[in-house]
Amino acid sequence: MANTKQLSTEINLNEIQAIGEFGLPELMTMKETLGKKLTIPQFNLFMYQMNRMKLDPSLKHAFPIPYGDTIDIRIAYEGYHAKAQESEGYQGVYNQVICEKEVEDFEAETDDEGVIVSIKHKIRFPRGKVMGAYSIAKREGRKNAIVLMDVSEVQKWVKKNPNFWKLEDGSIDPDMFKKHAGTRAIKAQYDIAAVVEDSMESLNAGAAVPSYEPQGRRDITAETDAAAEDAKQGKPSLPNGEPESAISPLEQARSDMKKKFSQLGITEPEDMQAYISEHANPKGAKPTLPELKGLLKIMDMHLAEKAAQEQANDELPL
Repeated sequence: MANTKQLSTEINLNEIQAIGEFGLPELMTMKETLGKKLTIPQFNLFMYQMNRMKLDPSLKHAFPIPYGDTIDIRIAYEGYHAKAQESEGYQGVYNQVICEKEVEDFEAETDDEGVIVSIKHKIRFPRGKVMGAYSIAKREGRKNAIVLMDVSEVQKWVKKNPNFWKLEDGSIDPDMFKKHAGTRAIKAQYDIAAVVEDSMESLNAGAAVPSYEPQGRRDITAETDAAAEDAKQGKPSLPNGEPESAISPLEQARSDMKKKFSQLGITEPEDMQAYISEHANPKGAKPTLPELKGLLKIMDMHLAEKAAQEQANDELPL
């Protein structure tokens, strides 16, 4: 057994390619942490893209999301900021949140076209709940790129990934909000967004999931109420206590949907209804089996994204 394990390790070492300035010990560490769920070819491709764009995943510049036989590479705020720092004329990026005790002292001045040209912000303690965020990206020879966002503008991301956007008390995580505004400001100020996105386009094309044409929203409250109650109470999804073998494909798909809602942290009926309407777009009162299958694939993608983000947020060992 010991010889077999040693042989397996040697094969893995041989399959991981030394790419650019990344050495094998560093690559092995990253493979066992942020690339743990990737195959060796997927990991090699991911690191090739990182070297090509001069990004370092160990510094949380980017993270991979495995999806079947393909991977989706997401560039984090730290990655965009690193590229901005390499750009000619870089003079800094300043990110801040506006809290409820500071609203009266906050002022954003605009020009004749409505473009924000300056911000006055007085910070008070205790600050209170987060009400908004702004970012100022400065570059020599150019006007400041200023992004100002109300908290309502990020609610869709808060609902999609509450584990990342909310603190333990249920309030908005100011660091996440600042990074979101900062990414927008960097993209507006520096000529790097198109380069990064073009580099990812061909790679991420294989990660597309089925989509459905919008048919409008309809009332699916009864179904989402049941799903929410089951998710909260941790009940099994099998109807009427029947054995798993007795469940029809449609019932099994509904059961899987309930479980995935719980894993995503979506337990409120109105949030479930909005999620189903947005991603499944059922034509009738309830999603059909094909519509549910498409929805489950999208839920799997969001779960993979959630897991990858959790991995990316963990500090790598030195």
